[in-house]
Amino acid sequence: MAKYFDVHPDNPQRRAIGQVAELVRRDGLIAYPTDSCYALGCRLGSQDGIERIRSIRRLDRRHHFTLVCQDFAQLGQFVHVDNAVFRAIKAATPGRYTFILPATKEVPRRLMHEKKKTVGVRIPDHVVAQALVAELGEPLVSSTLLLPDVPEPLTQGWEIKEELDHVLDAVVDSGDCGIEPTTVVDFSSGEAEVVRRGAGDPDRFA
Repeated sequence: MAKYFDVHPDNPQRRAIGQVAELVRRDGLIAYPTDSCYALGCRLGSQDGIERIRSIRRLDRRHHFTLVCQDFAQLGQFVHVDNAVFRAIKAATPGRYTFILPATKEVPRRLMHEKKKTVGVRIPDHVVAQALVAELGEPLVSSTLLLPDVPEPLTQGWEIKEELDHVLDAVVDSGDCGIEPTTVVDFSSGEAEVVRRGAGDPDRFA
């Protein structure tokens, strides 16, 4: 049964954030809010958590997981970013974008795209998500909480708890996050390619 945390969207309770982070450190799988939908999240080294996300969402090995980072310094540890790409991403973060970039050796192989050796990264503009990754001290491995055969992501914490109580360790509820996922921009070739149009304005990368 998943623990339920009702967290204030603007002033998240430190005790609750600490408890959620401790669950993640112990290989827990959580549902948590971002600036663009709820997401599933686990710690970077959690093979069990990653496989549980794959199972819940029925993802194949080509799926790009996303590392949700606190800031640019943290992001730069996990992906290779040249100067031109750095400027473009810096101008759009924090925000509702996911960027696909070549992974560094800090990224576990099971998180990379099987052939391209790339990974998704993002810096969310959401107080609770930021508080959580700050408390963890490392990125959250994440995937949008979009269930198979369901057209839109779940948007309510109670609804997520009801639907996924048996497969999650915690649900962090801080209100509706909307149903539009991030805009995904692939920079792995050095040029911007918008591969999914979502909540972030894609025209800035056209």
